Amino acid sequence: MIRLGEMMMILELHRQGVSITAIARRTGRDPKTIRKYIERGVEAPVYGPRQVGRPSKLLPYLNFLRERVTAFPDLTASRLTREIREMGYMGAYTAVKRYLAAIRPENGPKPFEVRFETPPGVQAQVDFARFVVHFTDEPGISRIVWLFSLVLGHSRFLFGRYVMHQDLQTLLRCHMMAFE
Repeated sequence: MIRLGEMMMILELHRQGVSITAIARRTGRDPKTIRKYIERGVEAPVYGPRQVGRPSKLLPYLNFLRERVTAFPDLTASRLTREIREMGYMGAYTAVKRYLAAIRPENGPKPFEVRFETPPGVQAQVDFARFVVHFTDEPGISRIVWLFSLVLGHSRFLFGRYVMHQDLQTLLRCHMMAFE
C-alpha cells in the first residue's frame, strides 16, 4: 500500500505522459503496482451506514437539562451533573457537558479575529516560513528552503517566493520582485 501523496504523484506523472516503467524507476516500485494504482485512480471513500450504539444514559434527563438551561443559561455543567446524579444519573460528566454545549443559547457569534483596515499603500506584512525539502536529484540530502511572503494590508494581495537564504540581500530582492 502506498501513501496518498505518492499515489497523487504517480497519477500526475501518468497524466503528463510518463511511461509506467519510468514512473516505476522514479518511485522504486514494481511496474505492476504502478499499473494497479493508475487503473484504480483516486476515488472518494465509501462509508457505510453509522452503527447504532446503545441508548444514552442521559436520555431520561434531556428534558430536565433543557428546561434548566433555558431558565438559567449560566448554570455550569458540573452543577447540572450533580443535580441529575441526585435524580439517579449514572453516566459521565463529559456526556452532560457535550449535550449542554449543543443546546446552550449562543451569546452571539464569537469573532475569530479582529481585523483592522489600513488605507492603500500604507502597510504590508512580511514573513519567512522554513521548509525542509528532500530534492530528487540529490537523494538522501535535505535542504532548508525559505518561503518569503508579503501580504498587502488593504487589498490582502499575497506574494510568495521560495528562496535559499534569509538574509538582507534576499529580503530586499524579494521586496522589489513583489512590487514589479
